Amino acid sequence: MALRLLLDKLSYYLEVKEVRRVERAYVFAEKCHEGQLRQSGDPYITHPLAVAHILADMHMDHESLMAAMLHDVIEDTGVTKGQISRRFGRPVADLVDGVSKLTGIEFQSKAEQQAESFQKMTLAMSRDIRVVLVKLADRLHNMRTLGVLSPAKRRRIARETLDIYAPIAQRLGINDIRLELENLGFAAMYPLRHRRLREAMKAAKKNRKEVVGEIHQSMEVRLEQEQVEATVKSREKHLWSIYRKMREKKRSFRDIMDVFAFRLIVTSVDDCYRTLGIMHNMFKPVPGEFKDYIAIPKANGYQSLHTVLVGMHGVVIEVQIRTVEMEAMASYGIAAHWEYKAGRNSVDVNQRRAARWIQGLLEMQQQAGDSLEFLEHVKADLFPDEVYIFSPNGKIIELPSGATPIDFAYSVHTGLGNSCIACRVDGQLTPLSEQLESGQRVEIISADEAQPNPNWLNFVVTAKARSAIRHYLKNQQHDESVELGKRLLDQALSRLGTHYKELKKSQIKRLLKDTGASTFEYILQQIGLGNRVPFAVANVLVPASKRKPVEENKRSTLPIMIDASDGLLLQYARCCHPIPGDPILGHISPGKGLVIHIESCRNLLEIRNNPEKCMALSWSSKPRGEFPVELKVEITPERGFIAALASRMTDADATIEQISVDEKDPFTSIVDVVLTVRDRIHLADILRRARGLKQVRRIYRVKN
Repeated sequence: MALRLLLDKLSYYLEVKEVRRVERAYVFAEKCHEGQLRQSGDPYITHPLAVAHILADMHMDHESLMAAMLHDVIEDTGVTKGQISRRFGRPVADLVDGVSKLTGIEFQSKAEQQAESFQKMTLAMSRDIRVVLVKLADRLHNMRTLGVLSPAKRRRIARETLDIYAPIAQRLGINDIRLELENLGFAAMYPLRHRRLREAMKAAKKNRKEVVGEIHQSMEVRLEQEQVEATVKSREKHLWSIYRKMREKKRSFRDIMDVFAFRLIVTSVDDCYRTLGIMHNMFKPVPGEFKDYIAIPKANGYQSLHTVLVGMHGVVIEVQIRTVEMEAMASYGIAAHWEYKAGRNSVDVNQRRAARWIQGLLEMQQQAGDSLEFLEHVKADLFPDEVYIFSPNGKIIELPSGATPIDFAYSVHTGLGNSCIACRVDGQLTPLSEQLESGQRVEIISADEAQPNPNWLNFVVTAKARSAIRHYLKNQQHDESVELGKRLLDQALSRLGTHYKELKKSQIKRLLKDTGASTFEYILQQIGLGNRVPFAVANVLVPASKRKPVEENKRSTLPIMIDASDGLLLQYARCCHPIPGDPILGHISPGKGLVIHIESCRNLLEIRNNPEKCMALSWSSKPRGEFPVELKVEITPERGFIAALASRMTDADATIEQISVDEKDPFTSIVDVVLTVRDRIHLADILRRARGLKQVRRIYRVKN
């Protein structure tokens, strides 16, 4: 009976031979799943059949429907992808494989398994977007039949649905499926809250019926007078949306239900704008609440005019105005204009948008460290409240609300984001952390030698920017730690009478065998990160029998040269703030790399004479960069003195990072300053300038 209903439904828009192919797939799936039952006790075949019904309502092509029938046979029966390919064709087999979960692999956790499955589905989506449409239909039917599972399992599946699948449906513009997934997820995740809210909704609808009817009628009458052909619908707010608004905006149920929502469906784009004018003439518009998604569609292709009005009796009215085509687009998104069923390979605008989004997912996947990190990036990418930004050549870039110029730069191109140093917003130089607003024009200033700043991770909001910055920093740390590892190992080897460049392949092979490491580069990285002792590695590489004698005086005069721009994993100790010109020592700190101290620093007392923990360093002849240094200034307090002192220091080309004032006694104050300098000569110039102020009694550098 259910199959007959499906075939009747398909016969309205598919050819006879295509309907027969879907029926063949059903017969094959029924045979494969014979004897299998769902947890509800129903025959298993009822599930694929229900998934096919959902896709038929979306008017999907016959290959998608065949994949729906077969989507569990690889996972739950002995059938292989090759068998499906030979019987039903390669496209159907690829779809089925893309939807199937990963099997036969042991995962550390359920979360990791879900993340790996989602990664696999993303790759399949990049080849054929229909994979995700079949998956969404599969998830929807599973959500409809969730009641037979245990409460813990229901909550876990509901959380995954609300976090991943409902937002994907929204991103692809499939609104009908999104709304149902959200409401079913809400009911399973928070059953008591869902029940209470549903009861409150019913009660509110009774009280609102008269007012809604009055507004509805007045709109219809006015549009008829103006000879605009339109359908007026009072729009239901769905429960998950109400719950989220109550929670996020901290508003009561009554505040949200006081807003009346209507949708006006007209025949043309011209009528959309005419209808908007009529509505604004009937009721007063609320300033700042008008949005034109027809001129600038959302990323998922959604188009509509949105406005908020103050109607009769002072009630607030939300109005959406769109054409019949836009209404279909809002309901079925990418499935509304499916091209495969027409036998053409052309791709409409909406499919191109979806393809761009999936391409972005693939980029994130390549940059993510593991599947869980990738899934977190995807979650961040799925919840955008959009702002629309103009590039210098007038192209519109859609970004999530709260996006910054850094997010904009990465959305244009990863290379532009990595080399960004400044930006102009509407022609004005603006901080890179500034949040952007719709309509602004943004120009990114870049430099070839620039690189991402780790602090950007504190304010970027797009998943693409976050994953690209992390990827760059991860690679940078790897390269820097390997380079530092080479230098430290070379220094250790020099004490045994050899050098890094003199190492032979046989020595490296023996080292890998003894340590169990996969590559020599990995060992160098671990030395650079401070997780392996260079002398211990050198001892394995050069056995005692092959060491050459080294003069004692040469052992202590082999310092590593240090330059801030040298690409090493360096940390400058905060206890003593070393700067170029200071005599320095270094010690390896696990996970941090080489930490540089002033030679006299008290924190090195216990390890100063231990060559395995502490090593000689020297500055390069022309070190580049800026280095923090701490000063204390004893002053006679006077109004405006801090500004005068800061001015003297900044005039000397120093950057003040921190300044604080303490009162020592009624006649003396102590100013603590942390500023950046180039070297000791630069510092001496700053001290000389500061001493020129008559209020300064004493100024000195803090070294511990």
